Amino acid sequence: MNRVNIKPLSMNEAFMGRKRKTAAYRTYEIKVPKELPELELPERGPLGLRLRAGLSNRAADLDNVVKPFLDILQANYGFNDNRIYFIEMTKVKVEKGEEYIAFQLDALDHEPTDLGDNIWEATDEDDS
Repeated sequence: MNRVNIKPLSMNEAFMGRKRKTAAYRTYEIKVPKELPELELPERGPLGLRLRAGLSNRAADLDNVVKPFLDILQANYGFNDNRIYFIEMTKVKVEKGEEYIAFQLDALDHEPTDLGDNIWEATDEDDS
């Protein structure tokens, strides 16, 4: 794995809170929670998120769809997104009008270390 030894910049640091929600984002914030399944998460501990975005435009940036969706998950399920220690993202090409975002949000066994441990040990068996 390649490593860059510079502190990552947060969205807040990058934009100093000057971003405003668009009408499309406000509509998205209303529609998405209506489609989310019931899900219970522990009150504490690290979480892992797996995302698959079905996008019709190959030029669409995968990382751009994550933050708005994650913010909605956080509000809907009542967790602070600072508990997310792992995100696995995949982009797939779909036909126009067939776009989607799929997710799996799970409690992790432990906080990841810098030792390359398998943080999905408890959840991998649930995938079969």
